[in-house]
Amino acid sequence: MANRPNPEMLKGTLDMMILRTLAQGDAHGHTIAKIIERGSEDVLEVEQGSLYPALHRLEDRGWVSSYWGASANNRRAKFYQLTAVGRKRLLHETQHWRRMARAIALVMGETIPARGGKS
Repeated sequence: MANRPNPEMLKGTLDMMILRTLAQGDAHGHTIAKIIERGSEDVLEVEQGSLYPALHRLEDRGWVSSYWGASANNRRAKFYQLTAVGRKRLLHETQHWRRMARAIALVMGETIPARGGKS
């Protein structure tokens, strides 16, 4: 679809979006992808070729852990959950993302109130 964001642009934010999704509760890969897609009003599409390497990377870093369970249709599925270290990382990533989004918006000519709500 022509309105889809550039995949390179999303590469740096996928980990943060996965962590944010898991902050809401444990989920398996397919559910994580669907939550991100629905949460973005179907603007963002998470491909399996990006999702699973990201999940493995997050698990290697200790930000998520996994276990086997039954999915909604009673099939065996690997579920992921946010760890305490992952929660701290999510907070850090969210703060960084907000600073970057504000800076980009300023460069693009958006009018943004000064911090603390002052104009």
